[in-house]
Amino acid sequence: MKERLTTLYNKDGTRTVLASILSIIIGMAVGSIIVLIVGFTSSSLSGRSTWEGIRLVLFGILSTGRDAAGNLSFGFNPTSIGNMLFRATPLIMTGLSVAVAYKTGLFNIGAPGQYLMGTMASLMLALGIPTDVVPAGLVWVIAFVGGAAAGAIWGAIPGFVKAYLNINEVLASIMTNWIAANAVTWAFDVSNFKNIVESTKSGYIYKTTFNGVETAKLGLDQIFPGSQVNGGIIIAVVIAVLMYILMTKTTLGYQLKACGSNRNAARYAGIKDKRNIVLSMAIAGALSGAGAALYYLSGNTEFFWQTYQSLPDTGFNGIPVALLAANNPIGVIFTGIFMSMLDIAGVQLTALTPFNEYITDVIIATIVYLSAFSLVIKMLISGGRKRRKAKAAKAEAAQAAEPGTPTGTDAPAEGAGAEKGGEAE
Repeated sequence: MKERLTTLYNKDGTRTVLASILSIIIGMAVGSIIVLIVGFTSSSLSGRSTWEGIRLVLFGILSTGRDAAGNLSFGFNPTSIGNMLFRATPLIMTGLSVAVAYKTGLFNIGAPGQYLMGTMASLMLALGIPTDVVPAGLVWVIAFVGGAAAGAIWGAIPGFVKAYLNINEVLASIMTNWIAANAVTWAFDVSNFKNIVESTKSGYIYKTTFNGVETAKLGLDQIFPGSQVNGGIIIAVVIAVLMYILMTKTTLGYQLKACGSNRNAARYAGIKDKRNIVLSMAIAGALSGAGAALYYLSGNTEFFWQTYQSLPDTGFNGIPVALLAANNPIGVIFTGIFMSMLDIAGVQLTALTPFNEYITDVIIATIVYLSAFSLVIKMLISGGRKRRKAKAAKAEAAQAAEPGTPTGTDAPAEGAGAEKGGEAE
């Protein structure tokens, strides 16, 4: 059993997972320390509030509010868990977007722009196609595919300039992000999709339910009543599994990874490196655009169309989701849910204590930085293993050097010599 555990620990994948877990633990610890500091330095916060803040940081997803005595209560909260799964859906998709591009040696920082283009295309199709002519279910499919296609086109642009003009994809992605923000703002500004029915929401686009289009619940609303969850989370998980199969079990996935490992060697082996670079960024863009489509086609979310001043956090949050998962599509499912869990914990923190949800933003930021340094953490873990191994080898050598202590190689040699001597006699 011990040998099996040692073998498992020595695997590169195990150390990668340990590095990610350690990043999460440190991030949660930092968040708890911040709550303590704020609690002890603020005259308006009591020790009880500080302790409650720490508990919500760590277990906010299980908070059920306060009981009759005013104490925090914890248990299964179907509303919070359902909302967590709903918010995790676009995070999983943008995490997949970053992970797939990274496997090809590309850093897709253009996920926010691809997300915006997917948002625009899916909303315009969902609201623009009359459902009295085309069935609402078919409109949903068209809008979803359209959102993914818009993201793919927008992602292919930095891929193209990288492959054929050798322009760094990070710089190209930054430019396409801000072009997308302004283009989306202009497109909705001249459209008829602005919410003029509710005068207080003229800065928002209609929910897709305005045209009778929404994502099917698939029975999840019965399991998590009162939440926003729908079938989008199932679609995201299925897509993650498909991307894992694509990257690990297909010729295309091998070619993409070969280009990421060594573009020149891949070209020498006959792989079309330029085509695969463009294709990789197009796939990444399609995943981000599909994530936006799944979020806004839910029918219960509104899009603020004046986006030119900012970029969606969901696009950027895909980076730590991918890094914590070591760019593994299956791991992205769990890290996306974890990031969403922190988001829900921030909401609970704001609702139930004098603290605000920005503390969870600090936790996420800490985890982001640590995930970026996950390779260093992994090296530290590996270094500790190597030091223990070297120490054990040194002790074994010292024991072997003691007088009168036969080594493992001496004994067979002596036996062989004696046997030969007996034969000679």
